[in-house]
Amino acid sequence: MISEVTPAPGETARPRVKDLIRMAAEVRLQIVRSMGPGKFHHFGGSLSETDLMVALYHYKLRLRPEDPTWPDRDRFILSKGHSVPAQDVCMARLGFFPLDDLGGLKTLGSPLQGHPDMRKTRGLEANTGSLGMGLSVSNGLALAARARGLDYRVFVMMGDGELMEGQVWEAAMTAGHYRLDHVTAIIDRNGLLTSGRTEDRKGLEPLADKWRAFRWNVLEIDGHDMAAICDALDTATGTPGKPTVIIASTVKARGVPFLENQASSHNAMITPEQYEEAVRILQANLTALENS
Repeated sequence: MISEVTPAPGETARPRVKDLIRMAAEVRLQIVRSMGPGKFHHFGGSLSETDLMVALYHYKLRLRPEDPTWPDRDRFILSKGHSVPAQDVCMARLGFFPLDDLGGLKTLGSPLQGHPDMRKTRGLEANTGSLGMGLSVSNGLALAARARGLDYRVFVMMGDGELMEGQVWEAAMTAGHYRLDHVTAIIDRNGLLTSGRTEDRKGLEPLADKWRAFRWNVLEIDGHDMAAICDALDTATGTPGKPTVIIASTVKARGVPFLENQASSHNAMITPEQYEEAVRILQANLTALENS
């Protein structure tokens, strides 16, 4: 059950699950519109992680968009940096930068590039996209908070293909050993990478048991069930003595049927006709939610 949290002075109340679901539908539409036709984009991972990203930015993370360097803010690292469009949309909706900037995604001179760049995009905590590094960065941030007596939380999102990197498991061992209970890792488990199924390339299962062996608290959820996502985030931050990993089962390119569950959607170029069809489908889904 999602906890009822009384907002601190100056903060707004958390949105209801129903509102978050509608918001995720809006974000998916904005992601596809920002990408557009005729250019390669990471549709697959951006759309599979959307519900998780919405829950983080609009439900869980303690942030001040007007003061992005606020010392007590929660930290979020998108280790799977190629799927930054979903993060861009959520940050723009919160006011970190203008929504109009989304139209310049991956264009020369734009603050929004194909991977997160904290030198260009206001509100980012790290440059990412070299896969495998995000959990190590998160450990460092959590150890820094402990040393400085700060109470912020650190969240990191990884792709399942990324878990084939050895550095992830070195970092997992470190977080478990030092009991970094302010670290929450989220795995976008859509089962596909750019070359096919994860289990065909390098089997990850039994994935939950691997994390437990490294002394992590493990939560397994449907990564498109908004209530379950919010509950898991609350459970993670309420579990002392251990870091928590949320293994979220998702669908690659969720919301666009002709791209769903296809490895080719990892980094794809769609035609103008496909773009119009995707927008039509996503708009219809949003309208249905608004009328429900």
